[in-house]
Amino acid sequence: METEAPATPSTPGTPGTPGAPLFGGFKPSRSHGPHSFKKSLLNSFKCLNVETLVTEEGTLPTVSCYLPPPPISLARKVGAEFIGTMILIFAGTATAIVNQQSQGSETLIGLAGSSGLAVMIVILSTGHISGAHLNPSITIAFAALKHFPWKHVPVYIGAQILASICAAFTLKAVFHPMMGGGVTVPSVDYVQAYALEFIITFNLMFVVTAVATDTRAVGELAGIAVGATVMLNILIAGPLTGASMNPVRTLGPAIAANNFKGIWIYLTAPILGALAGAGIYTAVKLPEEDGNDPNKPRQPSFRR
Repeated sequence: METEAPATPSTPGTPGTPGAPLFGGFKPSRSHGPHSFKKSLLNSFKCLNVETLVTEEGTLPTVSCYLPPPPISLARKVGAEFIGTMILIFAGTATAIVNQQSQGSETLIGLAGSSGLAVMIVILSTGHISGAHLNPSITIAFAALKHFPWKHVPVYIGAQILASICAAFTLKAVFHPMMGGGVTVPSVDYVQAYALEFIITFNLMFVVTAVATDTRAVGELAGIAVGATVMLNILIAGPLTGASMNPVRTLGPAIAANNFKGIWIYLTAPILGALAGAGIYTAVKLPEEDGNDPNKPRQPSFRR
């Protein structure tokens, strides 16, 4: 009798999404009575080889099975993405406004630290729910490399844009008329600004792809790694372009302040930089050693 092969996920796991079930070949059981389960629990089991027992007939692998957490609804993911993006935009923009209002008391180090810390705490608090993209460039790059479903891209980007606009108008109400300090505008010529935004977003996405998609990266430190990369990029390009790295970091404050100088740079360069960074890491990363082992489920390293 032929046996059905275990199902494997069609795309790699993304940050915060569960891995493949152990018994993918089993079909949900049909309900035959009022007390029957509509789904077989076997659909949700995962297994890991724990140890090997030596018997007289030979060796026998011991398998440990467990149930993964229940799937997260799209509404919860989008809600977490909205809140996380709003926290990020509010923190980064508010620090820039306060720096302008206090004649530079925050300094470049303070501006970098504020945005880096905001990214870190949002990843640590919401990464296991939505993946904490916080950035349309990251969402598009993940989707382009099949780490994220394209059908969810418009909803994620819509939540990110709405969060940016809400954060910007909240800041405008609090700090008016000092909103101008929170808008990222180039202080160098457009070619230099475009190159800088492309390069720093490349740096960011290279690191994000490593900690989010490669199981050999230290996923538990993802928030620290990505936050530190944001800080480094702001130290590099902050005085010259504002170091946006994120179309919605620029879009919301630009709408609130009615300042659209060079906005096309911030809407296009980060997307191209993110696609390049994700593609380059995917090209240079080590091959999966256990890619053909059905007993070893893939698990995203971005998991908390």
